[in-house]
Amino acid sequence: MPNQMQLDIVSAEAEIFSGKAVRIFLTGILGELEIVPGHAPLITGLMPGPVRIRLDADKEEVIYVTGGVLEVQPEHATILADTVVRARDFNESEAIKAKQQAERLLNDKQVDIDFARARAELARAAGMLRAIQEMKKKGKIK
Repeated sequence: MPNQMQLDIVSAEAEIFSGKAVRIFLTGILGELEIVPGHAPLITGLMPGPVRIRLDADKEEVIYVTGGVLEVQPEHATILADTVVRARDFNESEAIKAKQQAERLLNDKQVDIDFARARAELARAAGMLRAIQEMKKKGKIK
């Protein structure tokens, strides 16, 4: 079994990442996933949240996706992401504001809103905050 696999992350805007990975950690629609070289073939939807790419024993890159699709083959994984934010571009105050606004909309009975869209916005903002908090805890961002 090889010790690395090819990973490609693309969005509608651009190719975000293309390179070798030792491990990939992300959240699928049924829960947390760890993808390693030699993994069984898999296709799943992705939940909003961080994609942690272990490049080697000491180096990791984090990319936040708002959702998408993951396809895995034994030596190659592809993520087709809805929207992507790199860890270096995380903005905690904007994520907090977005989460609070979505929560207000969902709780305001006087406003006529699209609940599915508001729930999706809340999930995106909450996922971004989880990613930011995880990165802060590991000392990867300030």
